[in-house]
Amino acid sequence: MRNSKINYLVVGGFVIAMLAGLVASLALLTGRTGATDDYFTIYDNVTGVKFGTQVLYEGYPIGQVEEVTPVAEAGRMRFRVDFSVREGWRLPEDSVAEIAAPGLLAAITLSIRAGQSPNAHPPGSEVEGREAAGIFAVMTSVAGQMTALTENSIKPLLVNIDRTVTALGEILEGDASTLISEVTILALDISERLPRIADNIESFTAKLNRSSDEISALLKPENREKLEGFIADMEIAAGNFRRLTEDLGGTQGRLDRLLENVDAVIADNRLDIDKSIVDLRYVIDSVARHIDSVNQNVEGAARNMYEFSRQIRQNPGLLLGGTPPVDEAAK
Repeated sequence: MRNSKINYLVVGGFVIAMLAGLVASLALLTGRTGATDDYFTIYDNVTGVKFGTQVLYEGYPIGQVEEVTPVAEAGRMRFRVDFSVREGWRLPEDSVAEIAAPGLLAAITLSIRAGQSPNAHPPGSEVEGREAAGIFAVMTSVAGQMTALTENSIKPLLVNIDRTVTALGEILEGDASTLISEVTILALDISERLPRIADNIESFTAKLNRSSDEISALLKPENREKLEGFIADMEIAAGNFRRLTEDLGGTQGRLDRLLENVDAVIADNRLDIDKSIVDLRYVIDSVARHIDSVNQNVEGAARNMYEFSRQIRQNPGLLLGGTPPVDEAAK
């Protein structure tokens, strides 16, 4: 009797231990081993996401999906996914929660990519969500693009290549003999001219050698001093020319300022200048109208002065009250 009780006790303890181990294993697998913080995200498509879907942070398990709720938004249906993570786990504000599968046959997970923001999401806030691109959808899209590329680009390219090859074959069949004869004539012409070309090359090489000899002679020590002196004089002349240019630039600047001042003076006294011009025009017109009479008076005065000077020369006594001499020509 005592042995059977001991057996029952051992078996019951073993079963309880196994149940405790099972519960602990399930808690470890689901990430629910203690207090958690709740977050949520919004998706347009939640294929494969359900209660218990594992939540990974950069590949590390930190929690699970608690609930998937349809939400009507802007006239269409979207899905709110509530998930829980370990209490105190920091999620940067620019983190992204993406629906992903680690492998081709692996289960769907909610993978959180860590952001760079120094601030963290407060518990209960929304994390930016991003749907995963299914491999079969991607393959279908690529296949469609390849089909369009084949229809729109590769086939027309092959048609153009075939047309070009056909045209080239026709040209070779029709004009091949003419083309070959022209190439033969060109080759003969080149072969005839090759000796002259070689002679020209040799003469050019000889001239080049003579020029190099002349340059070498020019660079002898006695000529090098002259060249250096000439270069120094050119540098001095360049410096003088540069200073002259700078002086001319300063002179031009002063002339520009002078012209600006003249323009300002003319602009400030434009009314007086216009009036002076009008007065000057009036004076010139008056002189032009009376110039004839003035000339006549000047001419008469000149004749009178001539007669006066003639009489003084003949009888200087007229200056003292004398009588003029008798004009013999009048008798």
